[in-house]
This record gives sequence, structure tokens and C-alpha cells, in this order.
Amino acid sequence: MALDYSDRTDFDNATRGLVARLEPAQVAKADGSPVYDADVYARVTAGDCPDTVNPSFWRQSQLTAIQGLFEVTDGIYQLRGIDLSNMTIVEGDAGIIVIDPLISAEVAAAGLALYRRHRGEREVTAVIYTHSHIDHFGGVLGVVDADTDVPIVAPAGFLDHAVSENVYAGTAMLRRGIYHTGMGLPVSAEGTLGVGLGSGSSTGTTSLLAPTLDITHTGQEEVLDGVRIVFQMTPGTEAPSEMNFHFPDRRALCLAENATHTLHNILTLRGAEVRDARGWSRYIAEAIELFADDTDVAFASHHWPTWDRENIVRFLTEQRDLYAYLHDQTLRLLNKGYVGAEIAEMFELSPGLDSAWHGRGYYGSISHNVKAVYQRYLGWYDGNPAHLWQHPPEALAARYVDVIGGVDATVAKAREYADSGDLRFATELANHALFADPRHQGALDLQTELFTKLGYGSECGTWRNNFLTAAAELSEGPIAMKTDASGMMAALTITQLFDSVAIRIDAQKAGSTSVSVRWHFTDRDETYRMELSNGVLVHFPTQKDHAADLVVTLTKPQLLALLGGAGNDGVGFEGDPATLGTILSVLDDPDPAFNIVIP
Repeated sequence: MALDYSDRTDFDNATRGLVARLEPAQVAKADGSPVYDADVYARVTAGDCPDTVNPSFWRQSQLTAIQGLFEVTDGIYQLRGIDLSNMTIVEGDAGIIVIDPLISAEVAAAGLALYRRHRGEREVTAVIYTHSHIDHFGGVLGVVDADTDVPIVAPAGFLDHAVSENVYAGTAMLRRGIYHTGMGLPVSAEGTLGVGLGSGSSTGTTSLLAPTLDITHTGQEEVLDGVRIVFQMTPGTEAPSEMNFHFPDRRALCLAENATHTLHNILTLRGAEVRDARGWSRYIAEAIELFADDTDVAFASHHWPTWDRENIVRFLTEQRDLYAYLHDQTLRLLNKGYVGAEIAEMFELSPGLDSAWHGRGYYGSISHNVKAVYQRYLGWYDGNPAHLWQHPPEALAARYVDVIGGVDATVAKAREYADSGDLRFATELANHALFADPRHQGALDLQTELFTKLGYGSECGTWRNNFLTAAAELSEGPIAMKTDASGMMAALTITQLFDSVAIRIDAQKAGSTSVSVRWHFTDRDETYRMELSNGVLVHFPTQKDHAADLVVTLTKPQLLALLGGAGNDGVGFEGDPATLGTILSVLDDPDPAFNIVIP
């Protein structure tokens, strides 16, 4: 399908209502270390598309690089292009409501300061999280203090899902997220240009304040600082816990991340729960039904708004149909016996959807989304017993390389396929060569070349980042990055904090060790039983006075200090003092730089 590059509607909308740009657009921590640079994206994407970037993705990168404070409608403003996501500010009677305070506190504070320079020193009177992804809550301490008493509003289930992604699987997701976002690559025409959903992700201080007001049902109406808001629950769409909401007196609709100017992910490449494409479509349909007649502008937590009812309905209808089409056509072909990889190759969008700019796969590709729908219904196993018990990658590679005639022969074959234009199979052969001998220079050089070529051709920003990060790591080694999550830990429940310990138990090291701890929290009047048993750290709230090897009396802040290695001042211990040491001795440390493209 030919795309209409003469259509400048998105550029007009992305610049509409500009109040001021963030100048200079570099944000740093208090110690001067960089957090985010928005200027570099605008500078790099200026001019014509180079040979190293897919033209469609180049256009999208130019759009996401547009940054500043924008007026959406009377009393509603957005900070866009200064982080991966948008921060929206709604003016109320006494102050302002902040929606989705970005990833990092430093960037959120810079955005708020830009708003205040142009709209006055208004206090934050409420915070709303649209959903449970870190780019929509991580900067909260940049807009309010940790001890704030303003309402923190979120959809029901928010905290559980925020923790499961950012704490339980946090190390693996961060490692894969380096590939997903390209955060280890330079911002350039040969490196990352963002992810299609926005430019880069900030790397400052992340934080989390637990919600104080849950939204539990569609139609729930709340008045925050004199502003009337009607909510729509949309669980299982772009996030397990998510919501849209309408400002009836402003005729404005917030679509969270459920309708943006790209095809989104049914399953992200960094990893997540598989999303419900059918439910996603139905919630968009419901939003049209509930709010379209009373809406003059629709905005989201990424990208630029859409104005006027006719344009809004067309945009939402196409987004609705996009996710339904993915779901229904995958199921149609699945029930003919095709597996996910086959369906992805056969899949064609209808012409109307394929030609819509906002339907392009800049963030979520048709290929990996189709496979995600398949996975949601049938799982990883394709039904062929030959695939039921395959060897893991290193063992499989050794056998393929043996059949082909050794690593040199495998690399030579891979080169033949690359020269013929089949980069995909050439990459697979080179991967086998690398997993059989990760120090083989010919395999390293060829795979680096192949990943680079595949990255340059990708329309999908996350595919580009994955390929180019892989190429960079083959040349330079794994990229290890850590984020400061200490600001999030205070929001976790006691159960979630103990869970973060339990998932680190090395069962083999623990063996048959059996110990028990009774935890009593004086500030919460709560008691928990913990047992290390059969290689499992079991814990649960209790009202019974169980006998235990150790009784610990403390507060939740003291538990945070204990888990963070800051000592045990003021903590009471009764019983065997070696008990905690026994548990700590069988903990495993996660590896933030585990190998991905070599064994």
C-alpha cells in the first residue's frame, strides 16, 4: 500500500497549540548527570530521510521529536516530546490535576516548571495514573512530595500490576528493555530514533506513590478540584489495569494509551502479559458510544491530540477495527491449522487500515502482534510434537553446525543467503554458528552486519532498536543498566516486599533448610508468618501466635531499610538471631547484563 507522504495533517496537529518549547531541552539530576535530551531527537531527524532509516519510520520519528508545552483545549495542557510519554495538566478551581507524570522525577519537574512559567504558580491538587506502566507514574515525585495528601487516582488493580512488571520481573524486563528502547544506542540516523510511540526514555529517578482513590467501574464520576470526570474501565487492553476518562464540561476525552498514532503491541518485545486484542477493540467501541457525541478533542498519553467530532470518530473507528481485525483474522487462520509464524507471513491488513498512518506498526508490528494473539489462545506450543521437546539454543546450535559441516561452513552458508537477499535465514544460520562458537570472528562480523541491515530497514521502531542493539552488543559486549527503584519500594505492600525476596531464593542452595520468622509491624498492627520450606519462602498475614525460630518487631520503613541494606536500627529480635542470615544466605542475585545474542 502506497503511503501519502504529502498528507501533513499529523504535523499540523502535533504542533497545534504550542505555547513554548523546553529550552534548552536537556534535563539532568542534581549532580549534573544527564537524564534526558529532547534536542538531540529534533536535531537528528531534521531534513530528508537517510538510507539508514525506513522512510515511514523517519516520518514518525520527526513527529515524536516535536516537543514543548501545548494547549489542548481551554484549561488542558500537555507536555510532549520531553520523555517517552506525555504529561497532561488540567486546570481546576484551586490548582492543577496532573495526569501521568512521565518516567523520571527530574523530567516531570522540568515539565511542571515550564507550565508554571507560562500559566502561573498553581499547586498540584490531584494526580491521575491512567495505567500501570512506569512511563505513566515514575516521575510522580517530580510533581508532588512523598508525604502529599492530594488524591492519587488510578484504576483498580493498578498497584499489583505495576509491581509485577517493574519489581517481580524487573531485571529481565530492564535487560530486554535495553533492546526494546535502544537506550544503549546513540541517537542518530545509524542508531536509535525512539520507539515510534515517542522518542527516548528518560533515565532519572523513578518513584511510585500508591493510589488513594481507586476507579472501579465504568460510569464512575469524580470531582477533583472542581473538575468533573467520568471514567471508563478498560482492563486487559494496553495494560492489565487501565482506564479512559471524559471531561464533560471541557468536551475532552483522555484515551490513556488505548488509541495512539501507531499500531500498539499485543505483546511487547521487552515482555509483558499478552493483551486482549478483542477486548481492546470493544473498549474503543464503548468509548465512541459513551463519549464521542460530547467530545471536541481526544488526547492520549502519547502522541498528539485529534480535534473535531468527525475526525475523532474516524480515528477511533479505525483504531477499533485495527485491533479487531488482528484478533479475528488470526483466529480465522488459526482455526484452519496455521501456526503463528505462518499466519504472520500470510497476514494482510484491509486497504483502509493499511493506508492509515496511525495504523502503521511503528511500535507494535503486525508480525509480532499476530504471534501474540496466537499465543494468547494456544500458547507457545504449535501442536507439532517435533517442537515439543527441542534442545535449548546452545545444544541445538551445536547439532545444526555439525550437520552443516562446522562453524566455518555454517558462516559460509549464511553469507550465501545474505548475498542472495535472504537476510532472515542468513541471520538464523549465523546465530547457530555463534551459539556453537561465540568467539568465531567470522560469525560475529557477519551477524553484526546482518543485524545492522535488518535494523536500517525496519519500519517498527522497537524492531530497529532490537536489531541495532544486538549489533552493538556483538561488537562491544552486553549493555548493563540499572535504574534507581528505591522510590517505588515504599509504595509496595508488605506482601509485595516479601515477594521480592521470595523470587530470589535459590532452591538448590536452600535444599532442605527449614526456618521460620514471625514479623510484627507496630505501625500497621499487622503480623506475618514466613517459612523457608522445601526451597520456597512462604509468607502470609496471620492472627495466630505461631511458634517461630525468630520474632522480628519493626515498622514498614525499618523493613525497607533492612531489605535495602541500611541496617536494623530500632528493630526488635527475639529468638535465634541466625535465622535471617540463613534466609539471606540462599538468595540469588539477578544479572542485569545477561547474554542475549550469544550464549
